Amino acid sequence: MDYESGKRSGRQTILLMKTKDRPLHFAGFDWAKTHHDVTVIDANGEIVVEFRFDHHADGWRVCEEKLKPFASLAVAIEAGNIHAIERLARMGYRVYVVHPKSSKAYRMRKQPTGSKTDKGDCLALAQALRFEGETWNEWSAPEPLSQELRTLCRDELALIGQRTALVNQLIHTLYDYYPTALEAFEDWTAPSAWAFVVQFPTPALLVQAGKRRWQNFLHAHRCYHECNYEKRLELFAKAESFQGSDAMIAAKSTLAVALAKILQTLDAQLSRFRERIEDCFLRHPCRTIFASLPGAGPKLAPRLLAEMMCMPDCTADPHWLQSQAGMAPVSYQSGQVLVVYLRRHCNQFLRHAVHLWADQSRRASDWAQVYYRAHRAKGQSHACALRCLGMRWLRIVSALVRNQKAYDAALHENNQRKHGSWIAALMTESGAA
Repeated sequence: MDYESGKRSGRQTILLMKTKDRPLHFAGFDWAKTHHDVTVIDANGEIVVEFRFDHHADGWRVCEEKLKPFASLAVAIEAGNIHAIERLARMGYRVYVVHPKSSKAYRMRKQPTGSKTDKGDCLALAQALRFEGETWNEWSAPEPLSQELRTLCRDELALIGQRTALVNQLIHTLYDYYPTALEAFEDWTAPSAWAFVVQFPTPALLVQAGKRRWQNFLHAHRCYHECNYEKRLELFAKAESFQGSDAMIAAKSTLAVALAKILQTLDAQLSRFRERIEDCFLRHPCRTIFASLPGAGPKLAPRLLAEMMCMPDCTADPHWLQSQAGMAPVSYQSGQVLVVYLRRHCNQFLRHAVHLWADQSRRASDWAQVYYRAHRAKGQSHACALRCLGMRWLRIVSALVRNQKAYDAALHENNQRKHGSWIAALMTESGAA
């Protein structure tokens, strides 16, 4: 099997609106937080019905009743409201999700003056679906296990972001009144640092505790083997020599303890998320493929699997997968102007996971390191070289998923040499050197 033979197939396995089963009616759905607007047009573009309903159970029943006469109905909806998209799909309609920039372009095509109304947005979406729907991809719900794993991974990243914000706030708070704590602990993402603030919230309480309690704390949190053990004890003894004012200590110590306890609670919940993610990953049929990827590890492998397996078909076109991951650049050509720049509109979660994985793969794969260094030698930045490496890896992953095979480093190296890859030649040169 050639891991990099993911060529574009002549007939992709995506759901397209074929002429033979063309819908008889087209609907534009404009969603909001408290209400939604719907406009239905027929094959001739005439408005059949338009209405607004509230976003609650009774409102959705009204929507279902009003759309019931249209058995063959296709609905265009702007991306961003997964609840509305799933509800429409469960009602049996063919749903087409439109990118917000495309939705705006359809509206501006009808209203170049820039005027905007909810009804106008619905009509623009419905008309765009009527004229161009043959080339649109019909939305399909991801497999439940993949969807659950993707949601868990995305929520975990959100909680990690909150933890980072809390850690930064805690560091800023300690800077105002307790610089000794900042000097004694370098890694404030470690639970031992938070426990220190909870147990010794002020410099005065730290000094009063005495050397015996300091040693007990460091031993209890397994900080006694570190090279700065003695340095910490010296810092603790001089904690009161450099501190904030009494008023600042009284106020800021309360905030510091609150932040430390929130971090402790958040860390416990992140551990629960990690257990759920590992459980879903172990039950997924594609786990062996993503677990075999060099450098992915227990954290990146579930994220990569979740994002890719929730896509319609990540094996049909590797370039499409590279674009969705933000690895493939965007070209702009007009007259004599030709510019290539970073792709901004993509799956940001997948971009983040692939970027981190490409960086880690350099340490776990010889050819990945050679490939990265070759691009750096061309004058490319670190991020650009990682995107190039990510594009290469995504072609391999696409082939692995298509063939349901785990990654084999030896087989991949043989394929490179067999096809005369320039990477294999560089690896031979570096090995000889």
